[in-house]
Amino acid sequence: MQRRSFLKAASAMLPAASLKNFALEQAAQPASEIHVVGSGQDRFGASHSLGFSSILFKVATRDTNGALFAIEHENLLKGGPPVHLHLHQDEWFYVMEGSVLFQVGDERKLLHAGESVLGPRMIPHGFSGVGEKPGRMLISFTPRGLDGRVLPRHRYPEWARHGCGSLQPI
Repeated sequence: MQRRSFLKAASAMLPAASLKNFALEQAAQPASEIHVVGSGQDRFGASHSLGFSSILFKVATRDTNGALFAIEHENLLKGGPPVHLHLHQDEWFYVMEGSVLFQVGDERKLLHAGESVLGPRMIPHGFSGVGEKPGRMLISFTPRGLDGRVLPRHRYPEWARHGCGSLQPI
């Protein structure tokens, strides 16, 4: 009787062990192609207007097995998205040109070219272009981002379905 219980327990664990190995193998797979994305270019040859800026996809989540998503904001005008939070992603901002006002939690910081700030998951954050000249930023999301689902349409009520909640404008 004990042998039968042992065999049942061991056979029940085999699918889980196989699934774990499969997941680890998939995560370890390098990208099959190298993608060079030029200055002013989008990874897929498109541009996504948000009203206050244009977005160029630089690194798609499928290029990194869901580990990273990177975008470039071009022509960032005054204004920006409402303060929001991500349930599952950290969002890192790097200002390349211009001046951008950031709110992370209860703090507001004015950043200039060459400066960066992190919007950690579960912490409300947002930004707004404030300079006389349009701004330019690089933004990365990890472990994955919203590419192909929300950004092209940029409808804030949809964010909740993708692990993001809108709070109030900056």
